[in-house]
Amino acid sequence: MTSTPAPFRCFGGSDPLYAAYHDDEWGVPVHDEHALYERISLEAFQSGLAWITILRKRPAFREAFAGFDPRVVASYGEDDVARLLSDDRIVRNRAKVEATIANARALLALHASGRTLDAVLWSYAPAPRPRPLTWADVPGRTPGSAALAKELKSLGFRFVGPTTAYAAMQACGVVDDHLADCVVARRLDAAVAATPAE
Repeated sequence: MTSTPAPFRCFGGSDPLYAAYHDDEWGVPVHDEHALYERISLEAFQSGLAWITILRKRPAFREAFAGFDPRVVASYGEDDVARLLSDDRIVRNRAKVEATIANARALLALHASGRTLDAVLWSYAPAPRPRPLTWADVPGRTPGSAALAKELKSLGFRFVGPTTAYAAMQACGVVDDHLADCVVARRLDAAVAATPAE
């Protein structure tokens, strides 16, 4: 008896946690302010590391940062920074920890000005484009992500350069970089093809 080959995934096929993230989260549009703050925070922590490392530590990150509630994190002081830097379940990097706190404050200031992170992030959504065929076709940064990073910096956000901004755009579905042969891309494209034209 021959076994059915596993479906092709862009990444994560050999790890159930990673595969679930690929199938159910990566590239899925996110608009909730709380969820966007968490994604941007985790992408900043991922800088220089493998994403699977952050994914495995995500429950600990959520516990350490009060579920990424920006109102709580914005109130953190030096004692909280010291607590976080002593927590070996997360990435203990002072610049990233302090950026996460600063970004919570920036998010609250953005809301106080009558704006949302959702509107800022999605204003940089690119025009539809063909799916990439290989990872060589997937950029690490784009002019749009550079412009997003510049605006976020002007709003007080930290540790969100053009590469991290692009990773956040991918993670939040602002761009969909699933490869053309990927099981998720095939499912999404089939659903679009089956939708009656208006």
